[in-house]
Amino acid sequence: MRFLKRRRRFEKYEQPLEDPIAGVANLFDASVVFIVSMMIALFMAYNILDLLDPKSEVTITKKTADGKIEVITKKGREIKAKKVTDKRLSGEGQRLGTAYQLKDGRVIYVPE
Repeated sequence: MRFLKRRRRFEKYEQPLEDPIAGVANLFDASVVFIVSMMIALFMAYNILDLLDPKSEVTITKKTADGKIEVITKKGREIKAKKVTDKRLSGEGQRLGTAYQLKDGRVIYVPE
């Protein structure tokens, strides 16, 4: 009967196998670092870091897929978002200047 049991000679010297999930944890850490670096690069590319500065003044114009335009302005710590519409308005006021549209589509405002 002693021949039916197989024993290895060097069992006590073998090292345990490594955890196969350990490599996945390292990939997760690397992906988090990559995502944060991409966010910082996008902020720097679009100069959005000015939005975090409490002394800066920033104006951003955003156009949606529907064609609606939204103007976002930031002065100091106050941020306002205004939607631009094509509705005609009327009222009383004073003339501030004149706007001219060039052939290439740009609009120039000339104050009086």
